[in-house]
Amino acid sequence: MKKMPRLSFWQIWNLSFGFLGVQFGFALQNANASRILTSLGADPHSLSFFWLVAPIMGLMVQPIVGAASDKTWTRIGRRSPYILGGAIVSMIAMFFMPNAPLVMKAGGAGALMFGVVMLALMDGSFNVTFQPFRALVADMTPEEQRNVGYSVQSFLINVGAVIGSALPFILTAAGIANEADTGKVAPSVIWSFYIGGALLLISVLVTVFKTKEYPPEEFEAYKNITEEDKAQKESFWKLLLNMPKTMKQLSIVQMFSWFPLFLLWVYSTTAISQHYFGVPIDFDANNEADKSFRAAFDEAGNWVGICFAVYSLVAALFSIVMPKLISLTNRKTVYSGALLIGGLGYISTLFFDNQYMLLFSFVGIGIAWAGILAMPYMILSSVIPAKRIGIYMGLFNLTVVVPQILSGIFGGPILRNFFGGQGIYVLVMAGIIMVLGAISVSFINTNSKAINE
Repeated sequence: MKKMPRLSFWQIWNLSFGFLGVQFGFALQNANASRILTSLGADPHSLSFFWLVAPIMGLMVQPIVGAASDKTWTRIGRRSPYILGGAIVSMIAMFFMPNAPLVMKAGGAGALMFGVVMLALMDGSFNVTFQPFRALVADMTPEEQRNVGYSVQSFLINVGAVIGSALPFILTAAGIANEADTGKVAPSVIWSFYIGGALLLISVLVTVFKTKEYPPEEFEAYKNITEEDKAQKESFWKLLLNMPKTMKQLSIVQMFSWFPLFLLWVYSTTAISQHYFGVPIDFDANNEADKSFRAAFDEAGNWVGICFAVYSLVAALFSIVMPKLISLTNRKTVYSGALLIGGLGYISTLFFDNQYMLLFSFVGIGIAWAGILAMPYMILSSVIPAKRIGIYMGLFNLTVVVPQILSGIFGGPILRNFFGGQGIYVLVMAGIIMVLGAISVSFINTNSKAINE
């Protein structure tokens, strides 16, 4: 097998630079989609059902893109066409989603459904971009640089998320209106999506034009892929049933990680507006009788953005020290510790009554987020065959989207039937689930021989 050359720091940086913009857009979606949908008339207790479109798009898109990119080669590479195409569609959807009332002039249910369609298109195209980025790091870095490669990716992801999450708050401070009429979206959010879409495309272009992917013959030499390997044809279902043992074990941890993350994204605005800003449980953004609470709801929406920016900033900083912590201990210890701290962060949201103290909770969540973004891929990239990296990374995304789908199905009924509509208890439940995730890390087999077990 031909030895793969080591990359310079800036080559590794350019590999993942586009993720900065993608996560900028993703952070805007996470922090503001519930706010937008509520503003368009969605029932806060049913938000998880609207959000289901996002993981369903991931479920459909990522395995297909993963398999296709394994077999693609163009003048700009094998992963780059998908990264660029997904970025262009994402930008278009980001421009249209907050403008649903303008596009659907009649407003009401039409504007809400248009917003949901744009959410689906936006998330689907994010997924087209996400999956090849994960595979690109594994394609281009030798084994000894994987920890650094995925840590840099995690750092850039979270830098983008910091800016994206805080942008509506920043624009409000700069004088752009943060309130809107009934059935409309605040201008601070609309302009944030314009800026986010533009930055997304620009950052992806940096990766596409600054990264030269290895041509097929050279890539196969580095990864020891033979003609016999290429001749083997395995169906999606066969690959799914015969996935490496380590991937199966990681899927349990993923369930306990992404189920609570989805609850965080969907119900943070509900929980924080109720628990910290005095918005009533039965608040309806389209009800004139609740107009007096609209300012508090929009203020809470901005504060959710700040909280998300804090957890993203912490995640970016933790990503820098993560390789060192791994060298001092091991991947499993760092992964488990991050999830434990994150779970405690979720739980602590119940015990504060001051919005500024809430930031401490999101410090813990940020540490968990850094681990979730990087650790599974560090572990996985070491135990899957190089010739199947794209498809296995795509299949692994099932462990990301299935927990979110389950969370979307059960989150709303749990909120209504068990917690009386009080969103803060959903966050506490999410924390308990993440602590279980920390415990489940101990059962992962990180031995590379686990490929064929």
